[in-house]
Formats: sequence, structure tokens, C-alpha cells
Amino acid sequence: MKKLLIATVIGALSSTLLLAATDAAAQGTTTTAKKPAKPAPKHRIIKRKANPAKEAKVDAIPEGSEHWSCAEGMQFDLKGDMARDQIVTVHWANKNYNLPRQTTTTGADRFHDAATGLDLVVIPTKAMLFSDKDSSRLADECKTAAMQQGAMAPTQANALNRAAPAAGASAASGQ
Repeated sequence: MKKLLIATVIGALSSTLLLAATDAAAQGTTTTAKKPAKPAPKHRIIKRKANPAKEAKVDAIPEGSEHWSCAEGMQFDLKGDMARDQIVTVHWANKNYNLPRQTTTTGADRFHDAATGLDLVVIPTKAMLFSDKDSSRLADECKTAAMQQGAMAPTQANALNRAAPAAGASAASGQ
């Protein structure tokens, strides 16, 4: 008798649960039809506050620097005497770069900083600015205001050329 009573209770609970599950499934499909479920995000995006001190870092143009205008609207400022200084400061893209002199066999003045990859090459008629990082020419046909009027670049080779005739003239006058 106890077994029959237990079987009846289990049967009644099973049929009740079956009806409740069917109703819940029907309500779940109508709910999703009204409002589509959002897909679960794969990762969480964290928005950081802007740091104006880091983002707006702009170096001032060094006082006493000379302005060089280049082709395609490019420009930079150079502080230092290319005829005698071993390090010049180039103000490019709102930053100052200290470029040490490199020796050359061509007579061109070359200032290159391996850490930043900035490379300035000056020949008597123009200057060029290169980047070692991506092997690109950043600025070409760069000239000072005096060079645009026909003067030669203030390079070490030009300073030696100007001094050589004077030395030759004094040696010739001594003969």
C-alpha cells in the first residue's frame, strides 16, 4: 500500500512539473521574441581618462634657433653652428632632438642620433631630414631664408672653403 501511495505522489509531481516546464518554455520563447538577448561580451573595455600632461607634451623651440623651410610645407628649427658644433638641436614635430655630428667622407654635414633615429644631412644647397625607424625622408629641399636668396648652407665644408682662399692668399703674398 505504501508503494502504491508513493507511486501516485511521484506521478502527480511529474505531471505538474511537466506542465510547469512547458509553460516556462513557452514564456521564454515569447520573451526572447519581444526583446533579443544581448551577446555576452568577449572582453571588458576599460575607458581611461585622458592625461593632458602626457598627451600635450610640446617642447619649446630653442631660443636662437634658425628656421628651415622645406618642400611640401615641412619645416624645422635648428640651434647650433654647423661649422663648429659637435651637437646641434633640431626642433621637429614639437620635440627637440640633440643630434651629434657624424664624420663623413663626402663633405656633407651629418648629424645623427641612433636612439631616436633622426638623421640630418646638410649639403651646400639644401638639407634633408631622415628617419631610421621606417627608412623614410621626413623633409627634403630644406633651406634657410639666406639660402633661399642664393647663399650656401652654413656647413663645416663651406667654412673650410672660405678659410682656404684667405690662407692661400697670405701664402701667395709672402712669396
